[in-house]
Amino acid sequence: MLGQLRQQVEFGSRVGRSITRTFSTNNRLLGPERYVETTQSDDGVRTITLCHSQSRNSLSLHTMKILIDDVTKEQDSLSLRSIVIRATPGKVFSAGHNLKELTTNDGVQHHKEVFATAGNLMKALMQSPVPVIAAVDGLAAAAGCQLVAACDMAVCTENSSFSTPGANFGIFCSTPGVFLARNVPRKVAAHMLFTGIPISAQEALRAGLVSKVVTDASKLDEEITTITSTINAKSRSVVRLGKRFLYEQLEVDTLTASSMASEMMVGNLRLKDGQEGVQGFREKRKPVWTHDYETNH
Repeated sequence: MLGQLRQQVEFGSRVGRSITRTFSTNNRLLGPERYVETTQSDDGVRTITLCHSQSRNSLSLHTMKILIDDVTKEQDSLSLRSIVIRATPGKVFSAGHNLKELTTNDGVQHHKEVFATAGNLMKALMQSPVPVIAAVDGLAAAAGCQLVAACDMAVCTENSSFSTPGANFGIFCSTPGVFLARNVPRKVAAHMLFTGIPISAQEALRAGLVSKVVTDASKLDEEITTITSTINAKSRSVVRLGKRFLYEQLEVDTLTASSMASEMMVGNLRLKDGQEGVQGFREKRKPVWTHDYETNH
């Protein structure tokens, strides 16, 4: 991945310029039911809403495929600036995998497809070129908790809680545990995984599972707007490089990461947006971003 980052900086590879100002409501149907609704505002905020209350917004195979499609759709368009994942108002953000899909009758190959698709969804969130924010108001359980942990940021209300209760149902939350243990201290992860006991919003904040806690749903909307508008004020290409490097450096030791970071900073400064930011600061004006990977030679 570092090689890809270097290549983007060195050769100024271009992000696609197709513009989609507004997504129409994206209702994916399986029979008469609606599972996911996706819209994109003129300011580049794509909002993906889980809306199948009958299944407690479970991450069925069908729903996860929709989410992958909606996260990755036209992701290189310069008009896309951030992605928000939320649920329709209710007590549950997502209850995790649909256990009806995990019976012996479905067969091993189906089970492999379910968990491989879940892995691809989490990968899509991490590899999205724009920040992905979870907006949680309610319970995020098992794979629902995994979904929150895989997002770049998470804001939740005081009404929210987080759990990995798979062992209660005979299916240990191994895949959610991968992302959980990379967000919270090991003993907090172990407590959640072995007991299945939910943690509160404030406990999740202290443990590092969420970025911020707000009082209620109206404040949640305000905070998400603050975050996305702040992201919009920055260069998309600079944010994209930063996001990719953030995850890359986590996989190596501190000294190696420091060396890689120095190289990336130098490359970042070669971007026209990098120099535009410096010039804007020196001239005491707002920078005018190109949002692409054009470099100064």
